[in-house]
Amino acid sequence: MKKFLAILMCAMMLVSFAACASTPAPAAEEPAAEATQAPAAEEPAATTGGTIYVLGPTPDHGWTAQAGTYADKKVAEINAEGKYKAVYMAASTGEEQVDQVQTILANGDAVGVVFFALEDSAKAGQEALIAANVPFISFDRIIEGPDKSAILNASGDNWQCGAGIAYWLQKNGMAPGATLVTLIGDNGTVCSRRQEGFEQFLRGEIEYFDKDKNESYKTTQVWTQDEINALTADYKTVCNWSADGAYQYLEQKLPEIVAKAKTTGGNLYIYSMDDEMTFGLMNLLEANAIDEATKADFAALNVYTSAIGGMAELYAVIDGTSTQAATAKTYFDGLMSVYFSPKMFENVINYMLDYLNGNWDYKVGDGKYEPVWIVDAGNVANYEGFTGH
Repeated sequence: MKKFLAILMCAMMLVSFAACASTPAPAAEEPAAEATQAPAAEEPAATTGGTIYVLGPTPDHGWTAQAGTYADKKVAEINAEGKYKAVYMAASTGEEQVDQVQTILANGDAVGVVFFALEDSAKAGQEALIAANVPFISFDRIIEGPDKSAILNASGDNWQCGAGIAYWLQKNGMAPGATLVTLIGDNGTVCSRRQEGFEQFLRGEIEYFDKDKNESYKTTQVWTQDEINALTADYKTVCNWSADGAYQYLEQKLPEIVAKAKTTGGNLYIYSMDDEMTFGLMNLLEANAIDEATKADFAALNVYTSAIGGMAELYAVIDGTSTQAATAKTYFDGLMSVYFSPKMFENVINYMLDYLNGNWDYKVGDGKYEPVWIVDAGNVANYEGFTGH
């Protein structure tokens, strides 16, 4: 009996021990578990900071300088607001921009990059951003390949720049067989799209929409591709966005161009893809580099000269207040510039802010193209140009 009672008491002790081991922790210990979850609730607030990097040109002159000025001003505003840090990184070459991207990635704080590629060689920088999953907006020069991964590709409507000039030259008599001089900025997408728009308008594939007049215009004559090829074949050059580049080409070619125009109805059409290059032509006409007989023949032609940009100096030629207005009056029968404002750079930085703030309806790879329109003697008083040179 004693042995039985001893066994029974041992069994009861074992049951009691097991019960104690399975008892839940007291409620007083639960706050320690809650404390470990608090940082997770604060994580979304941490994502609102970071740095917006803006890559663009070293301000020197013309359109790019003014674009850089607008961007620098916008960066200062962002820093003053304090929600994000913003840094403007100026460069002179595409290769330098690739190095800047490596610096950005090494910093590890980028929430977005606004990328104004100066040359196609900046492509490697955009590819590095893609590999690192850093969102970027491509501005102005849209580099093919990386553009498919940009959160947005933004620029002025370069196709409409070309269409507007084609409309204006055609309105002033340009027809198949005419003599045309094409002054190209460079071989990037800006000028290739301007040329595409020029040809698309003449083929009747697109219209030119003039925002200033709120009207659309169709070609009055549908051209064949062979007629366009003949128009653009003889006199075209890449000027590297430079007045000097246009000057040097025309110094060599102008006598031949004038002789050709005299055989094609006495009309000459200038398709200049930038204000600077149009100034190159005017500078040449004012210099002693061209013989007086050629100048006289040039003045006798019907010359219609275009440009793209919106330099205040060219607006002053158009409205007659510049000292070079007399040159234009002597040698040109018409002069215009398609409005293409460098203020767009500031707008594009605002798009990055929209993206970071969740106000975003675009898909990766989408394009956004700001409207452009013709500025000539009839409406130049309504627009303020940017300082060029």
